[in-house]
Amino acid sequence: MTFVSYFPGRGTVRETAYLEGKLEGQVDDRASMVLRVLEKRGIPVPEVTRERITSCTDLDILSLWFDRSLTATAAEDLFAEDPDEVRGPVLNRPEH
Repeated sequence: MTFVSYFPGRGTVRETAYLEGKLEGQVDDRASMVLRVLEKRGIPVPEVTRERITSCTDLDILSLWFDRSLTATAAEDLFAEDPDEVRGPVLNRPEH
């Protein structure tokens, strides 16, 4: 009789497939949360923007976009290079 035990971290095909599936699930969840926040805030999401969000596989980028979705005034604000662009103009800012 042969006994095979499973040790996490061995890099087996089954473990690799499991971890890839887990990552894919996290990516899908994060992308749908970004879209849901925008929807709940009444911000329209053009199809090209929706595709960009759902095709992203980087959890860090999706986290950044989620954070930005909380204050964005337009869906395109998620992709702004300068974080100040996302916050919009500051009223009563002193002129230099």
